[in-house]
Amino acid sequence: MKFNKKVKTVILTFTIITLFSTLAALQSCRVHKPSFKGTDLQKSKTLNGSGFTQQGLDKLTSYLKENSVTTGMVVLYDGKMVYEYGDISEVSYLASCRKSVLAMMYGKYIEDGAVDLNQSIGDLGIDEDDGLLPSEKQATVNDIITARSGVFHIPANGGYDEKNVLKRGSVKHGEYFLYNNWDFNVAGFILEQATGRSVYEEIEQQLAIPLGMQDWNIKNQSRKVNESKSRYSAYHMYFSARDMAKIGQLMLNKGKWNGKQLISEKWIDKITTTVTPVEIVNKRYGANKDSKVQFSYGYMWWILENLFSLPDMEGAYTADGWGGQYITVIPNRKLVIAHKAKLSTLTLWGLTQGGVDGWQYWEIVKMLLSSNGEQS
Repeated sequence: MKFNKKVKTVILTFTIITLFSTLAALQSCRVHKPSFKGTDLQKSKTLNGSGFTQQGLDKLTSYLKENSVTTGMVVLYDGKMVYEYGDISEVSYLASCRKSVLAMMYGKYIEDGAVDLNQSIGDLGIDEDDGLLPSEKQATVNDIITARSGVFHIPANGGYDEKNVLKRGSVKHGEYFLYNNWDFNVAGFILEQATGRSVYEEIEQQLAIPLGMQDWNIKNQSRKVNESKSRYSAYHMYFSARDMAKIGQLMLNKGKWNGKQLISEKWIDKITTTVTPVEIVNKRYGANKDSKVQFSYGYMWWILENLFSLPDMEGAYTADGWGGQYITVIPNRKLVIAHKAKLSTLTLWGLTQGGVDGWQYWEIVKMLLSSNGEQS
């Protein structure tokens, strides 16, 4: 049977859509059941003292339903859940929040001396098939985990700040901030080399088991490998909103959980302290001192310098992942916010738009923090 050009185009388009839909369905089926039961987040019986009212929270729920593609959100006040939205058990892509989780994993090994922040990557044998420059090999572990290595090598995965990449060898290590996935991927490799365990095994032992994560299964975790670009793969992570909230609470608790110090308080303080000042971050991303939302950068955590001029933001920080993945900690309000927007396979492949962008997320946070029954 012969078809004209128009019919052939329709058939081809339908075939491609069907193929992508099938792949998307297969992707969603690959989520493995939790490895262990875990422990429930304790729910607060009252909103007293939280700064929230039921009227304000109901207003937030209406906004999320009508105006966002948020798929899961958990808010903890003083360690207890005061708000939940969507399927908080659904396991999905964490995007760049993975970097903040990775920063936490370093604390134990900095403390026992297995990782030396001042050691150069050259001494650790870090190199690429096309070769790193001698000056690039002088970058230290500390430079790597603060995104200041000065190594402008292409990473294995996209989603980094390509606009501010400079000529290789043009800056000294430690002097120039660049949000480059090459640094973050190498950070995962350094941790694995020092510990003899995978990043995911570290997460299981340091976080998933002691925090009683309810949706963790190491089989859900997968690396992005592209050796034609770089030797160092991206350590992608997949979590549920309620397990993300536990990570945030551990941070708020300064590394303590059920009376046990899982991560040193000193390390928690260090990774959430500014290394790259707000002025530099603003310059990189086209913001300025009058911008309504501003950040500085620490050790793979973003420090909130301004959020719509709201009070109580001093010391607040966030993990920030593309498409609407966030773990936000506001110590002065005793708050943890975990936010998820599950991305379709087509969106993950860059073929369709999707998710919750940064501006909408911070509007959601603003609405939450103003959810005392008054207009925000």
